[in-house]
Amino acid sequence: MGITKTEIFTKQQNETALLMKALGHPARIAIVEYLLSVNACICGDIVNELALAQPTVSQHLKELKNAGIIKGNISGNAICYCIDETAIDTLRVYFGGISDNLEKKKKMCC
Repeated sequence: MGITKTEIFTKQQNETALLMKALGHPARIAIVEYLLSVNACICGDIVNELALAQPTVSQHLKELKNAGIIKGNISGNAICYCIDETAIDTLRVYFGGISDNLEKKKKMCC
């Protein structure tokens, strides 16, 4: 297996790639969309929403949390999850830059 040479890329490039990798599964996109539709959520609610097995949902939540896309607080014997705005701001800046560049190049593109 090859070695990724993350050290040759900027900190921002590595952070953005980590966020996008975590979002690279439709179940994780569904989790983010669900969390955006509610103020906070308990893991069981997400399991009911996605119709996936609880261990599968837990693994997806773990990946999102490790990437910094969501944060979770223990509430009794459950964990309440919500979106981490910092990660979303990073993605907003990245995609905003792409959008701005495309807009500028629109007139020059083939």
